[in-house]
Amino acid sequence: MALRERFGQMPNGKPNAKAALRVGSILLMTVIAACTTPKATVAPPAPPPVVVAPPKPEVAPQIEQNKVAVLLPLTGANAAVGQSIANAANMALLDAGDKRINLRVYDTASGGAAAAATRAVADGARLFLGPLLAADVRAVQGIASANNIPIISYSNDAALAGDGVYVMGLQPAQSVSRVVGYAATHGVSRFAALVPDGTYGQRATTAFLRAVEANGGRVVSIKTFTRDPAKMIAAARAVTDYDARVAKAATTSAVRPDGTIAPVTDRIGPVAFQALLIADSGSLAASFGKPLAQFGAPAGTITILGTELWNNEPGLKNSPALAGALFAAVPDGRFDQLATRYRAKFGGTPSRLASFGYDSVLLVNTLADKWPLNTPFPRAALTTPDGFTGIDGIFRFGPSGVAERSFEVQQIGPGRITTVSSAPKTLRAAPPTN
Repeated sequence: MALRERFGQMPNGKPNAKAALRVGSILLMTVIAACTTPKATVAPPAPPPVVVAPPKPEVAPQIEQNKVAVLLPLTGANAAVGQSIANAANMALLDAGDKRINLRVYDTASGGAAAAATRAVADGARLFLGPLLAADVRAVQGIASANNIPIISYSNDAALAGDGVYVMGLQPAQSVSRVVGYAATHGVSRFAALVPDGTYGQRATTAFLRAVEANGGRVVSIKTFTRDPAKMIAAARAVTDYDARVAKAATTSAVRPDGTIAPVTDRIGPVAFQALLIADSGSLAASFGKPLAQFGAPAGTITILGTELWNNEPGLKNSPALAGALFAAVPDGRFDQLATRYRAKFGGTPSRLASFGYDSVLLVNTLADKWPLNTPFPRAALTTPDGFTGIDGIFRFGPSGVAERSFEVQQIGPGRITTVSSAPKTLRAAPPTN
């Protein structure tokens, strides 16, 4: 009976409905449970990653600059000199450390100076440093003038000065005046000169005549020469007045102690001058040594005078023909220091004219406070009476636009060149410019 009830039957054999219902429910739940897969636990979705924006780079403030063009021959025959000047200009800019000046170099040899100046104007230049050659200065003058751009030229041609052109090159008028004045204060009163044919010779001649007169001396002879060996010998013969001296000697007789008559060559009198200016390079002046000795003016009997052109020729110290010679030069002390630094930086020896590049940039830097950005260069400040100090000593631009300088006097001795008169520390009276 118990068994029948367990499976939903009554004792009388009839089905027990309630019991059957319970059993069915249990079986149904068992089947459902068996057929249903339990759900996996799902983690809540992760929040989106936080995107951290990178820090914005700090933008350095743009430095407004005044643009300066350096016009130089960087190719061709004068490339070495031009590159020396350009390198020294950049050294000066770095030494000054003034970020207000933007320096850019343009080649005047490739394509011409006018094309270089035109590019510089298009790039915004407001000042030209250079050119080096007089012809290049003339080529850029019109472009500079039309754009209100001053030119500080490295040429020594004083005729270029004026109308916005300033000439920085060393002037023969100033160096000749200095060396003649020194010789005059040391007993020389009779002077002669050998000058090259051309513009430089003409200017040296004018300066020589003025300097001798200013110092109370007398000009015995001036002869012009060309750089042809035969013409140079003829010039030496003429300046010593050799033929007239021989003719005079021929009219006299000299009896030797032994009773013989001395030949004419032994009876020729001395030259009429005490000092001879040779207004050309030192090496060319040295080449006059042999003919001068031949015509009665050997080294030691007269004093040879030289010009600023000798400033760049240290080898002259070994020339017997120039022993005792005097010449005017800008001081070398600061340039020697610059040359040492230059060699360390660029691996070569700079041209002596490299000082122009350095000094011109120092000048611009000195006037930077007077040059507001995006305005024309203050050209009036160039002619300040106090002038400027640079590698070549003190200088200033006079009213004519030519650089006035302070020269020292150097003397050539055996194996060395000695300063015998230092450059004045101030520029009091304006020196001659032509």
